[in-house]
Amino acid sequence: MRLVVDVGNTETVVGLIEGRTDLRAHWRVSTLVPRTIDEYRHLLGALIREAGQKVPSSAVLASVVPDATAVLVPTLKQLVGGSVSVVGPDSKLSIRLDVEEPRTVGADRIVNTLAARELYGRDTIAVDLGTATTFDLITKDGVFMGGVIAPGLSAGLEWLGRRTAKLSRVELVPPVAAIGRRTETCIQSGIFYSAVDGVDGVVRRIIAEWGRPDPYVVATGGFASVIGPHCATVQHIEPFLTLYGLAIAGEELARGQ
Repeated sequence: MRLVVDVGNTETVVGLIEGRTDLRAHWRVSTLVPRTIDEYRHLLGALIREAGQKVPSSAVLASVVPDATAVLVPTLKQLVGGSVSVVGPDSKLSIRLDVEEPRTVGADRIVNTLAARELYGRDTIAVDLGTATTFDLITKDGVFMGGVIAPGLSAGLEWLGRRTAKLSRVELVPPVAAIGRRTETCIQSGIFYSAVDGVDGVVRRIIAEWGRPDPYVVATGGFASVIGPHCATVQHIEPFLTLYGLAIAGEELARGQ
């Protein structure tokens, strides 16, 4: 069993995975809350115990937040008392980053590439609906070809709440109708369908430009289960693609040690 940790700008997703895809437990905690090593260690330890699981002897971390990485690496070393691997552009993994600046590719996109190659074995567009919405182009051989980065859904909701004093914040849920009859439902519809149509529009542009026949379109990330079912281009929803990629990366890195 491995402890896998995906640190995003807004949330950190933690999971316990047996093998590559047997997710025994998972949690989301805020990345925005500053925590010390002791606080993180006690928090993660308590979550694992409450789930009736044992603390594993190895951990794999992917992070796009350097400050959080600096705290979590020593935390995980203390917690698992064993191997802690940090995934990045220089990690010796069985994928290739075919882009102009490979060292700038986020760790989450790297492990998404690894997971898509292993789980689907076909040309894939991975749509990660998180703090940002990213579209990753992944060949069946595990080559990351680049993609698209757009503002995430929460950014739109927060911007409306901050910049428009008379517009209230609303929960992101599928609206009953496209045309809102109250201010809240107007906002709800606008954010939701902008996201849905934005995903479909970008995916269609990618398919036309990429020139790969029939790529598999997979939605992942925190908003995948909300937005994905309403997107005409999305063929599969896998909220934990990144965690699976971390587990696979852990296996590969352990073999290379």
